[in-house]
Amino acid sequence: MGVLNGKVVLVTGGGNGIGRECALIAAREGAKVVVNDLGSSLNGADEGSAGPAETVAQEIIAAGGQAVSNSESVTSYASVQGMVQQALDTFGGLHAVINPAGILRDGMFHKMSEADWDAVIAVHLRGTFNVCRATIEHFREQQDGAYVLYTSTSGLLGNIGQANYGAAKMGIAGLSRIIGMEGAAKNVRSNVIAPVAWTRMTQSVPVKDEAAAERRKTMAATIRADQPAILSVALCADDAKHVSGQIFGARGDDIQLYSQPRPIMNLNKEEGWSPSSIIAECFPQMQEKFYSVIPNRQMGGPVPVQAG
Repeated sequence: MGVLNGKVVLVTGGGNGIGRECALIAAREGAKVVVNDLGSSLNGADEGSAGPAETVAQEIIAAGGQAVSNSESVTSYASVQGMVQQALDTFGGLHAVINPAGILRDGMFHKMSEADWDAVIAVHLRGTFNVCRATIEHFREQQDGAYVLYTSTSGLLGNIGQANYGAAKMGIAGLSRIIGMEGAAKNVRSNVIAPVAWTRMTQSVPVKDEAAAERRKTMAATIRADQPAILSVALCADDAKHVSGQIFGARGDDIQLYSQPRPIMNLNKEEGWSPSSIIAECFPQMQEKFYSVIPNRQMGGPVPVQAG
């Protein structure tokens, strides 16, 4: 008996990396799986291929599971509606969505083109909207549904050269929180994961010094794509129905629960603030609690990773 027996799960980006592991593990845990992957390159510039999704679906079937492939893009709402209909037509239902589909188009913000901004936002933020909006009414009507969405430390903590990616990933965290809040009365839950794993996205980050090269070697050896995938599958299970609106991290065998933005200090001035008094009085008192813009890798961030 698996934790997803009787469930139908849609996995986007399921042809490679974390998405592939999500599909395989969900199937091993008893789910019927719609494996979606456009089959494009990491930057999403080519037309894609049906091969990766179909390969994973066939691997599931060969192992005794049930799966079907889909090679449409999450950037198209109509295509995502087609994925949902495919799940309903093929397996008679849909109970969970795991959405690690993504691309990268890195670059310093002052050099970033509109095309690179738009492409990343389209796949990550618009794509997440599409998969959630196309399924939310079905989940609410059946009073059962789980979303496992993907954020990133590049958004939560920041990462130089990934303004487009980080902005999209922070948007996904906000979207997930609100879906969880609005869906609570209907047993619809949503959580996000910030994964650290050795995938083609991680491998694409340039190595600029020996320290970075050593970190890559460590990641390749110890931080696998199946580890965040295991967490993803757990969050889809009925036994996790009490878990919603949370931000998780998955790094190797560590599972982290992230704090969420809340006020950490409040200063009041009876006569009201002026620009000068804010500079002279407010900022100095708050300064010890400021977050640095200098990356602090000892605290676990900013490491640019996602599924792919």
